Amino acid sequence: MELEPIAWGYRLVEGPRTDLDNNLYFSDAMGGGVFRRSPDGLIEELVPDRRMVGGLALHRDGGFVMTGPTVVHWRDGEVRTLLELDGVNSFNDCHTDESGRVYVGAIRSNLDDLKAEKTPGECYRINLDGTVDELYTGVEVSNGIGFSPGGTTLFHVDSTMKGIIVHDIDASGAVSNRRLIGRASFERGIPDGMCVDVEGNLWVAHVGGRRVVELSPEGDELDAIPVPAKAVTSVAFGGPDMADLYIVTADNLEDEAKGGTIFRTRPSVVGLSTPLASV
Repeated sequence: MELEPIAWGYRLVEGPRTDLDNNLYFSDAMGGGVFRRSPDGLIEELVPDRRMVGGLALHRDGGFVMTGPTVVHWRDGEVRTLLELDGVNSFNDCHTDESGRVYVGAIRSNLDDLKAEKTPGECYRINLDGTVDELYTGVEVSNGIGFSPGGTTLFHVDSTMKGIIVHDIDASGAVSNRRLIGRASFERGIPDGMCVDVEGNLWVAHVGGRRVVELSPEGDELDAIPVPAKAVTSVAFGGPDMADLYIVTADNLEDEAKGGTIFRTRPSVVGLSTPLASV
């Protein structure tokens, strides 16, 4: 499968997301900044300097929700805080449900020393009226979040537990039947960002595995896409037909001078679109 590099020169690319005009939004979590790449390849820095942005969600009113030390709605340079908590080092990946509520994971552990004892974080939901619900705790290092087709299953990567936390989620938003899947695929390295296709399969970035792994909804490994990077950090479907797969990294083994790189490929499946945030 051909991987096309479409942008590079970053430290740690995260949060890929496309809009209806096929603009690609992404962050540089370590170098700082949120960027937008137009279909003709022009890249614009929208939010300078902001670090630790692990997740982006486009907003119905324009702009986007972004994570980092806080969760905020950014629009045309104006910032509105949606979630801020004492003891949280950063909020990482985020995702929306069909109603536009935002789900986000909190990291309380010190990521400068991954071997240190972990302080578990939580998963939060930001509701349409601005209230916040804590859905569950016990997430050591929060990463990718996604929903099954129909929104009845919530997937949440826990990197240091080397798997994906899964909950059933009902129409009221209550979660139940917690389980952990996918550990067999991450015996070496860790899972990072993820997305879901229309068949319900998961596509998970594998830091240390030099690949993106395709898993069934039950966590069985189905296939993998080799990626020339030690740190494959996130992945997202996009494009006019949702058949492009954007793979982002923190390095490039084919050309080390390029650093963090964005690749695009077409794996012959269609991804689920991400609803607009409405919080």
